[in-house]
Amino acid sequence: MHVSQTFIPTRREVPADAVIASHRLMFRAGMIRKLANGLFAYLPLGLRAFRKVEQIIREEMDAIGALELKPPVMAPGEIWKESGRWEAMGDAMLRAQNRAGADLVVSPTAEEAFTALVRDELSSYRQLPLLLYQINTKYRDELRPRYGVMRGREFVMKDAYSYHAGEAGLDETYQAMGRAYRRIFKRCGLSVIPVRADSGAMGGSGSEEFMVESVIGDNTLILCNACDYAANVEKAACRPDHPDPAALLPLEPIDTPGVKTIEELCVFLQTTAKDCIKTLIYRVRQAELDLSGAPGCAGLLRRKNAPDAPEVYPEVFVAALIRGDLDINEAKLAGVLKAPEIALAADVDVVRLTGAPVGFAGPVGLRSLPVIADESVSAMTCAVTGALAADRHYRHTAYGRDFSPWMLTDLRTVRAKDRCPVCGGELYEKKGNELGHIFKLGYKYTRSMGVHFLDENGKARVPVMGSYGIGVDRALASVIEEHHDERGIIWPLAVAPYQAVIVPIKYTGPVKATADRLTVELEAQGVETLLDDRDERPGVKFNDADLIGIPYRIVVGDKNLSGGVPKVEFKHRKDTGSQLLEVPKAAETIAGLLRGELTQLRREYT
Repeated sequence: MHVSQTFIPTRREVPADAVIASHRLMFRAGMIRKLANGLFAYLPLGLRAFRKVEQIIREEMDAIGALELKPPVMAPGEIWKESGRWEAMGDAMLRAQNRAGADLVVSPTAEEAFTALVRDELSSYRQLPLLLYQINTKYRDELRPRYGVMRGREFVMKDAYSYHAGEAGLDETYQAMGRAYRRIFKRCGLSVIPVRADSGAMGGSGSEEFMVESVIGDNTLILCNACDYAANVEKAACRPDHPDPAALLPLEPIDTPGVKTIEELCVFLQTTAKDCIKTLIYRVRQAELDLSGAPGCAGLLRRKNAPDAPEVYPEVFVAALIRGDLDINEAKLAGVLKAPEIALAADVDVVRLTGAPVGFAGPVGLRSLPVIADESVSAMTCAVTGALAADRHYRHTAYGRDFSPWMLTDLRTVRAKDRCPVCGGELYEKKGNELGHIFKLGYKYTRSMGVHFLDENGKARVPVMGSYGIGVDRALASVIEEHHDERGIIWPLAVAPYQAVIVPIKYTGPVKATADRLTVELEAQGVETLLDDRDERPGVKFNDADLIGIPYRIVVGDKNLSGGVPKVEFKHRKDTGSQLLEVPKAAETIAGLLRGELTQLRREYT
């Protein structure tokens, strides 16, 4: 391909909002242009690299037996109402109506669409397992789109969905998908960190995220410096603290006028936050956990989404307890309650439920709502707590003697320097961006949407489901984040838009003839080649070649062509030095080098 015949509008300046390397370089290299906030167009060079990433993903999905579908981007709102996510997805989901007044969704994800398709065709266990995928456009109405295609409103995802007769089949596919993801990212030249993750609004029983380290990462990763433990902060656990229990003393009410916060309490009583129990009241919507035996939940109405769907509580309130120096991890609390939405209760609800002003709630005598305690509370035998009365606290509060929670579980937000739950080593934090996420969804969508099949005994059963996503745009941007220098992009061979670029010093005479000949010979050898035939100064061509980052650069000039055997200068973009190749052997040598590098990569990812 001649540069004069394609469209690569390189630039020296960058937009003011381009604050990360991939955004700046994709713009400068003529790969993308912005049409509106969060909406980008891929130009020819960018689209070639995008298709390379897409093809790697497709090859690895096909290799594990996944079958590609092409559903519409617009989905009927009815299936989102069936699943219960019509409201739960919030304002990020773009809704529309057609001329007949039917609700539509511009798909932010496709669990509902695939499950509706499977529901209409599935009848027998003999059709299972099913592993289906698409590589398709998505839209999420991000409040603050930023970082170019790393976090746009419209993007392309590979999302796959699996349906199984039982948990064993789901686990097998989940593991196979995890291995495929590792191969995909290796082939793209990406260093990923697989981490345990929270399933969030997707639901389900287990998930794993594939992260890349990033200073502008949206996620906080918790890692161990002594073993391979890694988790998203929303899911991370740590080895619990076991302070020595203090001597049991009688429960003592004390007056604490105007003292509401942990900090104020520590000053007033000359104690530490570790000696306090923090009590927070949460409003919980659509909880699926069975709360029928919990205090304050007797007689609470529950409803069903669909036959065989789990019953849900439209709205409940719970009290969450944690040691005063720690923080509640709301993702963990939501996971325990199997609820898509939790939030701190309004002050008026706190007063109504506890009978005390905000700041004076505590577990002793609290019987109006379920009490869920973090494990840190179980070791506290001489704690300060609110006394459910204005300007009043208790001290010497003992777990098990003065109160017993309805549930004891892990609610703690893990921090750097906590101890690893696996080996006890010290944990540390990194920022990261999610590239892929695999979920064991369980029965969340198949039950709510009424999917059934007949097993070998003729009994109707609900299939168990998995979901597996990769952001194609984000993966491409992450390649550039990991592979660049001050001059531009350094493409890994497998995803480079072209594998070689020929730069004639002046595209006339013998230089032109040699450059044209090399282009034909390289392309005949299967090397994707770009010939810079522009009438530009050599410095401009070299700068553009470095900027767009083509792995192999071949410079053709009069100096090396004259005298003896004609030669060209060959250089790898990632190297500082260059070498001279004889023209008659140049194409064969470069093609052999390309095949060798790709073969080595194949050995590494297999």
